[in-house]
Amino acid sequence: MGTLLEGTKVVLGPLTPDDAPIFTFWMNDLATTISLGATQQVWTETAEREFLQNMAKNGYHFGIRRKDTMKLIGSCSFKNIHWQRQCAEIGILIGDKSERYQGYGTEAVQLLVEYGFRVLGLRNIMLSVYDFNKSALRCYEKAGFKKIGRRRNVIFLDGKYYDEILMDILPEEMTSYFLEDTIHHLLKP
Repeated sequence: MGTLLEGTKVVLGPLTPDDAPIFTFWMNDLATTISLGATQQVWTETAEREFLQNMAKNGYHFGIRRKDTMKLIGSCSFKNIHWQRQCAEIGILIGDKSERYQGYGTEAVQLLVEYGFRVLGLRNIMLSVYDFNKSALRCYEKAGFKKIGRRRNVIFLDGKYYDEILMDILPEEMTSYFLEDTIHHLLKP
């Protein structure tokens, strides 16, 4: 497997339809789907395989693998890319519960943001997160994202409504430069 984006803890690379079984397991875990706001359906392996095939056609979706073992632990992607306005949204999932809270998600977000700004030429990257997902909020803030707005009462869980927090980042707010050596090596005269 070729490496696309490499950090100190994770590698972002291609997803394939063969990853469908693990994604099916992750996407049928209630705690995982609640944090994503995706509890409205049960995922079959066939549906997940088709979803991954469609994602692979786009080219802006990555598997997150631990660098030391190359174990697939999640995914991240760009969506709603507006080339003329130079902006996009991102999303991330650390599907493997045993790999959460170890900095893998933060590094994956940092790599994705750096790729978006330095390679794709984006000027603004946005995301949204539910206000009950405190660990995700910390991850995004550590990666340089700033809160820019709030959509109130968008998700109902266990008798209570929760807000959606909107966050964004600009190139000068990046907090890491994992791709620095690769990019500068290629640009040397």
